[in-house]
Amino acid sequence: MFSGAQPPGYPQYSATTTASVTDAVFDAVKAMRWQPAIRTAPAFHDEPAYIEALAAVTRRHLAAEDFAPERVIISFHGLPQRYFDMGDPYHCHCAKTARLLREKMGWTEDFAPMAFQSKFGREKWLEPATEDVINKLGGEGVKKLGVITPGFVADCIETLEEIDIAGRETFMEAGGEAFTAIPCLNDAPETAALLETLARRETAGWI
Repeated sequence: MFSGAQPPGYPQYSATTTASVTDAVFDAVKAMRWQPAIRTAPAFHDEPAYIEALAAVTRRHLAAEDFAPERVIISFHGLPQRYFDMGDPYHCHCAKTARLLREKMGWTEDFAPMAFQSKFGREKWLEPATEDVINKLGGEGVKKLGVITPGFVADCIETLEEIDIAGRETFMEAGGEAFTAIPCLNDAPETAALLETLARRETAGWI
């Protein structure tokens, strides 16, 4: 038999994401007569190596741009408000990630507001919506905008299409002139260091 530490790849915990991964793992082993020892890694929304990785990727990306953004939206995947009302810590985890990233980058909350993307359906979701913030900033005269999506470890359709394509179009239509979507951690050197930090910590003491 084997033992293992299983780290879901979501920095901020939510019953809709992290818990669904652990549920699938336990469903896979519940019929086994001799179950392995399983350890699940906690959320790493405030892990220093994670914040440093976000900051490093951000600095490199912005240094390569030919403009400096006047604002940077810190956009997380949205969640129905009812999950927050039931005690899901996701919003709190997002807020802490945003605060730590601002501190690391030397940003103010006004310069780097937090928002939530990917809303669908009729029920109330966490606010403010990223699209609304993009429109608001454009209407206030902001001409150069950046968006970072720290809830995603790797770029996907919700960063590449929803933010870098649709978000860019929304900003330009609102009067913007320059837009940049800061990439996710992807295969950056700091990502490997982060994963090593998490793996070493969570497997410490295991044989």
